Amino acid sequence: MAKLLSRLNERLSVGILVAATGVGAGDIVLAAIAGGNYGLLLLWAIVLGAILKYVLNLGLAKWDVATGTTFLQGWVQRLPKAVSVYFGAYLVFWAFLVAGTLITFNGLVANTVFPLPVSNAYGIAIWGGLQSVLVAGLIYKGGFSLVETLMKFFIGLMFVVIVVSAVIVCPSWSEVLRSILVPRMETDLASLQFVAGLVGGVGGTLTILCYSYWLREKQSEGTIPLTEVKQDLGVAYVLTAVFGMSVMIIAAGVDPGDLKGYKMVIGIADELESILGQFGRWAFILGFWGAVFTSMVGVWNGVPYLFADFLQQYRMRIGKQTVPTQKLTKLPAYWWFLAYLAVPPILVAVFGKPIWIALAYAVSGAFFMPFLAALILYMNNKRGWVGELKNGWVTNGLLVVCLLLFLGLFVGKVLG
Repeated sequence: MAKLLSRLNERLSVGILVAATGVGAGDIVLAAIAGGNYGLLLLWAIVLGAILKYVLNLGLAKWDVATGTTFLQGWVQRLPKAVSVYFGAYLVFWAFLVAGTLITFNGLVANTVFPLPVSNAYGIAIWGGLQSVLVAGLIYKGGFSLVETLMKFFIGLMFVVIVVSAVIVCPSWSEVLRSILVPRMETDLASLQFVAGLVGGVGGTLTILCYSYWLREKQSEGTIPLTEVKQDLGVAYVLTAVFGMSVMIIAAGVDPGDLKGYKMVIGIADELESILGQFGRWAFILGFWGAVFTSMVGVWNGVPYLFADFLQQYRMRIGKQTVPTQKLTKLPAYWWFLAYLAVPPILVAVFGKPIWIALAYAVSGAFFMPFLAALILYMNNKRGWVGELKNGWVTNGLLVVCLLLFLGLFVGKVLG
């Protein structure tokens, strides 16, 4: 029994990394604003988003189990080069903007708790930059094992704080259940935009590709049964959905008013203070910081795997080189990309995002999910590539739903 529990903990810990990384600052702020504006009405959108991300991530994992290669390796080696060129350019651009956003939000929280005697922008940049460099240093010194330990601690912290707060202030559990099971929304355009944002954002976007690399770090030898992968990802997306819904429930329960962005987070904390005292206020801020800090740790550790793997595979395809045996963390590309994440995006915290960059980021980000869904549909239906793990009708149906829904979100971003 002890051996079984130890094995289960070892496997599920990778799912915890997925959950901790996928719950980002933007998702929390969006869930908070949705809860403040629409109460419990849109809880179902968070559940739907988590289900769709589970389907996509399971498709990636099935490829890994079937072929022994990552999904990224599969598309670089087997699909037209244009696919790889698009992804490489997107990865570099996406990483800069996401890193800048994470640095900004981590800096915001720290500067709220310990304000520096400088302008707000510089205070945010200093605190965010310090945390960014600290995380990069921890990854350099401690590697995956330290990242795993940090993630377990912080996800425990943020879930205890946020979920307990939601239980205390929830306005109606019967309405929570109804809102989860019965999709409803207002007829205004803003409500539709919130639904689109919640479904598309919950559980991460490009970071879902990191799961295969973390799984390889945990189990360097042997084949991982698909049943264990399903359990792992199931835990990951249940945690993701519970956390997102908890934030929305808290916002609906305390009614912080018509606030935007990070002010909504502080507004919720202030309202919690009137209910739970000073402890409630600071506990919520600490839980929010735990969420954005774990996202930073996960992105700083996981995304360099993608860049190093992509660069290695692309060079292999062009130069017809043999497959190297080195771990990705032994390649200079991994560490150069970690430095790229940790330092240059600090400028985003100082100067903010020019509107054209923000728009390009939003559109390209919205396009990635239908792009990924289409690739999974194509690659996982080739029996010659995945053998007996070829998609069944149910899986294909869910993937088509993912493709159409995320394609609709992309069109909405372009037209909006």
